[in-house]
Amino acid sequence: MNLAATTLAATTPGFLSPSGVEIAFLLVGLVTLGAAVVTVTTRQLVHAALWLVATLGGLAVEYLLLTAEFIAWVQVLIYVGSVVVLLLFGLMLTKAPIGRSPDADSGNRPVALAVALAAAAALVWVVVDAFRTTWIDLDGPAQGSTEVTGEMLFRHWVLPFEALSVLLLAALVGAIVLSRKNAKEARD
Repeated sequence: MNLAATTLAATTPGFLSPSGVEIAFLLVGLVTLGAAVVTVTTRQLVHAALWLVATLGGLAVEYLLLTAEFIAWVQVLIYVGSVVVLLLFGLMLTKAPIGRSPDADSGNRPVALAVALAAAAALVWVVVDAFRTTWIDLDGPAQGSTEVTGEMLFRHWVLPFEALSVLLLAALVGAIVLSRKNAKEARD
């Protein structure tokens, strides 16, 4: 056996000897998955929104572990800071039930579980097939700088980004209109 190959095999970690970053990535991923499951299974809407904060925060930590700091901060500022706050304001302005709501459970849990499992299996299959031979070197230099990521975001994705902001603004205005109409009916 070649001495150089033996030395290289002894110094490079293999699949069965993960690094600390890989272990942290797995643990944060499991916590994020747990928070996502609680988000969609809870029957209290406000609790679901708060568990969504934990889920989106976990995704931001995953981006940090992948050395994508810009995307992690975008995740925190836009999704955790804006979308969830908008969702909570919408819940408060429409006077949605705070406690357990029988309307939140349609009784189609087995069908929803089957669809979710099929969608998850299809997503895993597509991602594994697309990146079968691609490996990310976490020890090397960061692949995507803030400049490159920002240029791609604002050159190719600015229209969907702005369309989403208009959609969220329309949802907030709709929630305000609905709450005003209910207040006027209560006074009459």
